Order: sequence, then structure tokens, then C-alpha cells
Amino acid sequence: MNTLRTAMLLAAMTALFMGVGFLIGGTGGMMIALLIAAGTNLFSYWNADKMVLSMNHAVEVDEKNAPEYYAIVQALAQRAGLPMPKTYLIDNPQPNAFATGRNPENAAVAASTGLLQRLSHEEVAAVMAHELAHVQHRDTLTMTVVATLAGAISMLGNFAFFFGGSRDNNNPFGFVGVLVAMLVAPFAAMIVQMAVSRTREYEADRRGAEIVGNPLWLASALDKIARSAERIPNPDAERNPAMAHLFIINPLSGARMDNLFSTHPNTDNRIAALQAMARGGASQAAPRQAPTPRQADEQPSAGPWGKQAEQEQPAEPPRPKSNPWGRNPTGPKGPWS
Repeated sequence: MNTLRTAMLLAAMTALFMGVGFLIGGTGGMMIALLIAAGTNLFSYWNADKMVLSMNHAVEVDEKNAPEYYAIVQALAQRAGLPMPKTYLIDNPQPNAFATGRNPENAAVAASTGLLQRLSHEEVAAVMAHELAHVQHRDTLTMTVVATLAGAISMLGNFAFFFGGSRDNNNPFGFVGVLVAMLVAPFAAMIVQMAVSRTREYEADRRGAEIVGNPLWLASALDKIARSAERIPNPDAERNPAMAHLFIINPLSGARMDNLFSTHPNTDNRIAALQAMARGGASQAAPRQAPTPRQADEQPSAGPWGKQAEQEQPAEPPRPKSNPWGRNPTGPKGPWS
């Protein structure tokens, strides 16, 4: 159902784009709009991931400079049957994460240092499983196409302001058509973009919980991230709000409502859905442990910036409970704790 809904929203976005071109310049304008859409989508298909990672100042890491974080992603990718994505860290205190890339073979996942410092091992694994679910569902490409079309529609609206008033532009609706192209179309494009993003988040939550093996780990992680994002700013995202929909939780300041004006579903609704999923599977086998648990004698490793966090856990922390839901679920944390 979510896949069908996304396809319908994408079709609506394409139709809206061509409709704006028709309002501005008739049949000729519609064809020009189609060519612009094809060009922008082709560019974003090959370059969007590089642009997003660069705007967030992401640094690629491996098993040498971020061994446990890298091992978590590697184990989850194997569990999901995906190729190992490129793994990035963002030096940002706000806990958050996103995935990008045109397909699973060219995917990348990124987590902030705030995420690794504030969440437990199990919660980090759940968040990265959510991002791998986006990769598996090819949501990264879908959202790139939608964001590009939305930006192109806004660009056409600007064209309408400068060229829409000409008498020889073949505009069949005159000034009314120009006004719609300038004001209504970009607003409608924004609504469709947000609707597509919210649709994909619920599905990624479900699949991510399946990959990691425990929906409650992801529920707890969403709660922590949402409450931290309200207090900790993300300057890179504030400067580039068009990429906010890529993150697991909206990185922008301000209220988040589950309506047409939000890029993300309401966090409480997502948590409730995950709790219901956990209750539905309570009679089945106990959930698996998070991948690559830390051994008692393993020493914490420094991050890609050479920073080593202080250890607050005892030398031999207890293993996670089978139902770790809570504000601060018990269990071992990673070397970044």
C-alpha cells in the first residue's frame, strides 16, 4: 500500500511539474518543463549523494578509525542481504542519521557523533537498520527525485514571474495561470514532497525493526533523538532545509506535527506503531541481540577526529534485556559512550 501511495504521489508531482509548464507557456512550455525535469533528475541521480554528504561535512570511516560503528553497519547489511554501504560520520552534537545513494550498490549511510555518544549500542544498531531499510526500499532515490522536482517547480514559478506576463508566450490562462504557477504550484509541490517522505518513514521503521530484531530498540532511539533534536541545533541542516527529509528525525528547530506541513511523521505515532509491532511479536522467539556486542576486555577506540569519550559503564556491563523499552534502556553502550 505504501509503495502504491508513493507511486501515485510521484505521478502527481510529475503531472504538477508539466502542468506548471503548460500554465506558463502552453504546450511548448509543458515540453520545456519535461526536458528540464529530465535534466535535473539525471543530474541528481548521479550526484545527489555526493552533494548531501558534502553539505553535512561527512567523513568516511572504516574498521580502523570507527571499528564498532563500522561493524554494526556491516553486520546489519549482511542481515538485510545488502551490499556493504559506504559509512560516514558527521561531527555534529545533534543525534541523527540519514542514508543516500542512487541504489543499494552505491549507497552510503551517515551518523552524527551525537548519535554515537548519546545512544546505546542497541539503539545505534536500530537507527542504522532504519537507514538500511531506506536503502533496501530505494527510498533514497525516490526522495532525491521528489526533492529535485519540487525545486524545479519552484524554479518554474520564478520563470512565471519574469516571463508569464508576455502576450506571445502561448499562456492559455493569462494572468490567472501565471498566478497559479507562481504561488499555488510550489506550495502544492512542497506538500507532495512531505507526503512522500512521511509515507516512507513508517515503512522504514517497520523494516528496520525486522532487520535489527527488536522494534523497541528503535522506539527508544526515536524518543531520544527527537528530544535531543529539540534542544541541540543542526547548523548544516538549518542552512540547507531542503535535505531535512533525509534524516531519521527532523533536524530543524520548531514543532513537528503529523500533518501536511511536516516532513516526518509525529514521533509519538512512530513509537506507538513500533510498540504495537513488538506486542504483536511478543509470543514469538526472543529478539536477537544487537550485532557485534562489545566484549568486556575490549578497549574503546577513538573516533575519526581522535576524540575518545569517557567511559561511564562498569568494566563488565550487563547484557541487554529482552525488552529494553524505556527512556534509557539498559545494555552495553558502544566505545563512544
